[in-house]
This record gives sequence, structure tokens and C-alpha cells, in this order.
Amino acid sequence: MPTTKDKQVKGAKISFKPKQVTKKLIGHLQDRSHDVVVSRFGLGTDLEHRTLEAIGSKYGITRERVRQIEHAALQAIRKHSAFKEEGPVFNELKSLMKDLGSLIEEDELLENVSTDKSTQNHIHFYLVLGDDFKKIKEDEHFKSRWHVDEELANQVHSALHSLYSSLGDTELVTEGDFITKFIEHCRKENAEILSDEVAKRYLRTSKKIGKNPLGEWGKAGTSGVKTRGIKDYAYLMMRKHGSPMHFREVAKAISETFGKKTHTATCHNELIKDDRFILVGRGIYALKEWGYKPGIVREVIKDIIKKYGPLSKEDIVDHVMKERYLKKNTILVNLQNAKYFKKNKNSLYTLS
Repeated sequence: MPTTKDKQVKGAKISFKPKQVTKKLIGHLQDRSHDVVVSRFGLGTDLEHRTLEAIGSKYGITRERVRQIEHAALQAIRKHSAFKEEGPVFNELKSLMKDLGSLIEEDELLENVSTDKSTQNHIHFYLVLGDDFKKIKEDEHFKSRWHVDEELANQVHSALHSLYSSLGDTELVTEGDFITKFIEHCRKENAEILSDEVAKRYLRTSKKIGKNPLGEWGKAGTSGVKTRGIKDYAYLMMRKHGSPMHFREVAKAISETFGKKTHTATCHNELIKDDRFILVGRGIYALKEWGYKPGIVREVIKDIIKKYGPLSKEDIVDHVMKERYLKKNTILVNLQNAKYFKKNKNSLYTLS
């Protein structure tokens, strides 16, 4: 009866049996070299990739000596006849990588081949051995990735850099529009995109851009993409809603959309403390980026008069109602405060 691991290996997107291939590739190595390779790549029953230090401690040698043994063993494998005989395996992997876009983040590549950790370790071993596979180490801008087309990889990297530079610090773009935007940058670099799925794989190699829980893309470090708590989920929900919301509505929307139980009092406290949210009525909040300004009713009236000059009572009410969700009487009561407002000879309100 097949085990769970057998089922996972059978579900892999490869036609060969990795363990049998690896056995042929490393079968000729001497004992210590064989053990170093198996330990370094997790090719045995222990699936962990052992460090140079760990292996060195086992044999009482330095990490540098272990590195030399590993390097010599890999060179010996490449020169052995078994490596040439297993050429179809490397060709199949290259073909698979081309289908995935020729450039792909390391973890995503291995997960695409198989969900089985042992199989992934063997595939990683072949990537290191094969001449056609080139690894680019993780850096400030990108995750660890592999490619089989250096020119394309450079073009995609340039397109990702220019895409990032074109984004506003708080800009969020729906996935469809973001892919279209990215493809335009790729075309400028003469990079061919096989499909939207390939475009998304390229996007996922970047550490500078990312996707939020609502599927919108933007700069990875911003609160609109990297949600750190209730306040960020509240921000996303209000952006999606598109108009002011009561804090109870916000808490309910967070719970329903993200499956995160959110207490109304906690949500209200977060909205009060975060300057992205402006109180525009009794418990009703709007986003500052929509053009709302902070301040009590009196300050809103003062700003309106400063902007438009003397106004009638009706005009002031109309302007304030665009800024705040209030009862008309609340606005009129504030206008009666002679310390701040007065009527001129034309019965228009001005500042005292």
C-alpha cells in the first residue's frame, strides 16, 4: 500500500524517480565524500541541509576542508559517465523551468516540482549540479532565485526595478492592473511574458513589492501591503468601502473579510490613535487621504471661511456637511460662538 510520501512523489511534475537518479550520480563517491554530499543536500533519511560546521565537527575537520571535499565531490560527479547518462533528467528540469518562465524564486520552483521535501532536496541537488541552471543569491531587492536564461533574467530584474520606482509610497493597485503595468515595463526591456501566471512568478521574486490580503499590489514595506494589526486591516477595509464608516462597521467588516475576531472597542481605539483616520461624525471615520482634515467642528468652519471668504449660514452648512457627518443644529450652534464667528453688514459669517 503506497505511503503518503509515495503519493506526493507520484504527484510531482517530473517523470523520473529522484532517489534512483541520485543513487546513480553519487554511487561512485568514496565514503566521506558520499556522506558530505548526502548531508549537505539532505539526500538521506535526514532531510535537513547540514552546515559545513556540523559536518566538520563530525569528522574533526575545519568547515573550509568540508567545503573543499564538497566541491571536489561535485566536480567528480560532473565528470563521471553517470552524469552524462542522466542528461535527460537535467533536460526535463530545464524544460520545466522554461515552462515556468525561465526565472523563478527558489522555494516556488521546488514547490512547483513537488510538495515532498525529500524530492525537493534531490531537485535542488540537480540544480546545483546542472550547467544550465544558474542561482542568484538573495539580496536587498530580490529573493533567492534560479534561471536558465541570463538575458531574460536581467531584463526582468530591470523591469521590476523600474516598476518599483514608478509606484507611489501608498499606492495600491488591483492585481489585474498591476500585472498589466508590469508587462508594460517588461516590454520596454524587451522581455517576453508567456502568461499572467509567469508575470506573477516574476513579481514574487521581488522583496520590494508585495500583495496585501485583498489582492492589491504595492510597495512591500508599506502598511497597505504589510498588515501589522487591526489598524492596517481597518485601513484596507475603508479603502475598499470607499466612503466613511462607523467603527462598528469597520470591526464587523474586518471579522467577516479576514476571519479575525475584532472587538469594536479595540477597533475604535486603533482608529483614534492612527492619523490615517479622521473622525467625521459620531463614531464615523474617513481616511485622511480622501481629503478630510482633522479638527473639531469649529476648526472645520474656520478653515472653510478662510478658504471661501464670508458665507451665508446655508453655504457654511453645505460645506461642513461635505466634511463631516453632523446634524445641522450642531453646525449652527458652533456658528453662534461670538468668540470665533460674527456676521458682517451683509449678514454673512466671517471670523471674529
